[in-house]
Order: sequence, then C-alpha cells, then structure tokens
Amino acid sequence: MTTVLLVHTVPLWRASLASLLGTGRGIEVRTAERGAIRAALSGGCPDVLLTDLDCPGARDVLDEVKTVTAPHGGTYPLAVLTRSDQPRGLRRAYEAGALGYIDKYRPVDDLSEVMHKLADGGRHIDESLAFSLLQVADMPLSPRELSVLSMAEEGDNVAGIAARLHLTPGTVRNYLAAAIRKSGARNRLDAIRRAKEAGWI
Repeated sequence: MTTVLLVHTVPLWRASLASLLGTGRGIEVRTAERGAIRAALSGGCPDVLLTDLDCPGARDVLDEVKTVTAPHGGTYPLAVLTRSDQPRGLRRAYEAGALGYIDKYRPVDDLSEVMHKLADGGRHIDESLAFSLLQVADMPLSPRELSVLSMAEEGDNVAGIAARLHLTPGTVRNYLAAAIRKSGARNRLDAIRRAKEAGWI
C-alpha cells in the first residue's frame, strides 16, 4: 500500500483529486491544506507528497514541503502536477527537490503506478515536461545575478536595486552584465525576456 498526502488549497479540486487517486490500485490518500502539512504528518508518514502547481498558494506549499523532514532524516518524495507552459512553477518545484513531474493533461490510468514508483525511491518525469524541466535545471545564472535580474524585471533601476541589496551601483551593473552575457542576450530587456521564457524568474 502506498500512502499519498495530497496538499491542495481548493476544497473541490482537493476532493476530486483524492477521489481519482483513491481509485488506483494499492493507493491510500490523505489530504491537507496549505499550512497544515505538519499536522497531517502526525497521522502517519506518507510515502509521497503530491501537490498541484496551479493551486493558489502553491509557492507556499513548496516552501513548507522543504521544511518537512522525514523520520530517516531526508525529505519526503515530492510529486507535482503541472503543465509544460509553467516554467516558473517547474523551477520552484525543482528547487524544492521534486522527484515526480506529472503533466496535468496526461492520461490518468497509470497515475497510481507513478505514485508507487516514487514511493519505491524512483523518479518520474512526463515526456511532455522534459524539455521545460531541462531548461529550468540548466539555469546558468548565479543566485545574485538572478535576484538582480528579477528586480530589474520588476521595474527597479540600478540605484534602486543597489539600495535594496546594499550594493554599489557599479556592482549591480556588473551582475546585470554577467546575466546578459550568460543568457546570450543582446541587452537587459532581452535577458529578462529569455529568463522569463525559461522560467528562471
């Protein structure tokens, strides 16, 4: 028996997904809302944590998952439901250590097999998500270059970014220049466009 803890913030979708998963062979489903993962774990250790990257507060769920430690000292196997046009969500899931990437438009008849595979220590990436995930995982920017480019995307100028990060304007320009060079862009706007398309920011 594989126990799946389904974390979703929308009650109707949570109930529907739980019902769907529960029809699978050898699957036991428990559910939790955002902010209630630790409480749900008190009812027993699940084999897989599953969440939907489209649900409201999905970023908070991923952050919460990263803080949850399994009894053996590692983390619980994390699987995410997503789409290929959600590179930003894929990046967050990748950073959270997700082992399963499930396309929401895939056939559902073998979903239980994916859960069993993850519970047994395997990995799963739907073919339709592989290219997008590769782009996310192959992100060439350093954390500082990424944060500077993200602030530029939000509309901050060099002086504003420098003030927020307690850096000199010259240092910020160097980070921006490095981000432009590493992303193969022509200028700052092109670097922001490429980074958004790849799901880096």
